[in-house]
Amino acid sequence: MSSRQRGRGGIPAPRRESGEGAVLKAFAALLSYPDEHLQEALGEIRSIVAADRRITRADRARVEALIQTLEHADLLELQEQYVALFDRGRATSLNLYEHVHGDSRDRGQAMVDLVDIYQRGGLQLSTRELPDHLPVLLEYLSTRPYVEVREMLVDCAHLLRAIGDALVKRQSPYAAILGALLEIAGEDALAAQPQAADENDSKTLDEEWVEAPVLFGLGCGDARDNNAAAKPIRFVKKGA
Repeated sequence: MSSRQRGRGGIPAPRRESGEGAVLKAFAALLSYPDEHLQEALGEIRSIVAADRRITRADRARVEALIQTLEHADLLELQEQYVALFDRGRATSLNLYEHVHGDSRDRGQAMVDLVDIYQRGGLQLSTRELPDHLPVLLEYLSTRPYVEVREMLVDCAHLLRAIGDALVKRQSPYAAILGALLEIAGEDALAAQPQAADENDSKTLDEEWVEAPVLFGLGCGDARDNNAAAKPIRFVKKGA
């Protein structure tokens, strides 16, 4: 098991909530390293996903297929497959800043700023949790108003789509979660089948996208002003 998966250490199972954030908390759990606690929570997660009408019937069915896989497969095999899928290679990494900054120094500062946003929102991370890990972001968003959730998901939709497309190419049931997140953001759905290769396939996300000056929760004034309004993620194309 990698240090990243150990760091996440199993996001708490989603509580029964009437708010719109319950499905995001459920998705955070589904995208986390599989363990016994996740398997015990799958019945509750299934109910939460089935009740959310922001997600199309087709995407709910795909998420159900993932839940069934997690429910019935051998746990050790699930864990091995999870590490092979998400921890080896950038294309399917769930660490969002990795797709933009790689391992550069800029990523570290961006994550420091993101931790500050989480703390303002009442989310305290363990010392081993990476703030740009998608399950962590979803857990934070599960506590935020829907307008903020949608705006933030739209801002990082190109990353969600790129990861989702990579999972589709690998025929992974985890692609269902990325597709459902795009649905919640009001974006076009993921293609059910891998797209044909084109001239843009040779470009990596790192070549196509750069992050604008870090705007995770930073106001126009002092970046550490506790009264500064939280801002959504901002990723822009080069030259934009």
